[in-house]
Amino acid sequence: MKSNTRFIAEGAMVAALYVILTYISMTLGLDKGAIQCRLSEALTVLPVFFSSAVPGLFVGCVLSNLLTGCAIWDIVFGSLATLVAAIITSRIKKHKFLAPIPAIVANTVVVPPVLAYVYHVETALPLIALTVFIGEVISCGVFGSVVIYFLKKHKKR
Repeated sequence: MKSNTRFIAEGAMVAALYVILTYISMTLGLDKGAIQCRLSEALTVLPVFFSSAVPGLFVGCVLSNLLTGCAIWDIVFGSLATLVAAIITSRIKKHKFLAPIPAIVANTVVVPPVLAYVYHVETALPLIALTVFIGEVISCGVFGSVVIYFLKKHKKR
């Protein structure tokens, strides 16, 4: 079993990396437009590799949402969606290729109502859900699969 210090340090590194990747996404303009893409969402696959990623993702999401000026309901519900997805992801260690699915589903369910009711996006809810789904498939599915590939390839390091 890992020491508490190592667990906390790993979680803190995940949180910091999540915040950095969120800022990079903002700088590149990937968080604008109908289909939004946060590079930090690729990290949502990490709980299949180490459990310290669960609190790290949650804290990283909370900090990112706070630091980027999100509304309180977005901070609360978006971060809880990330936490629930991370917990579920941590339970599917045998099937790493499924790791992106919990975050894709959680965000597709939680984010559209937040966009519609908190940010008053005037688009039909099913269309918002579709665009969120596409963004999550890119962020979690495509980029997350790249993370899985490299971590599996270099797991001895």
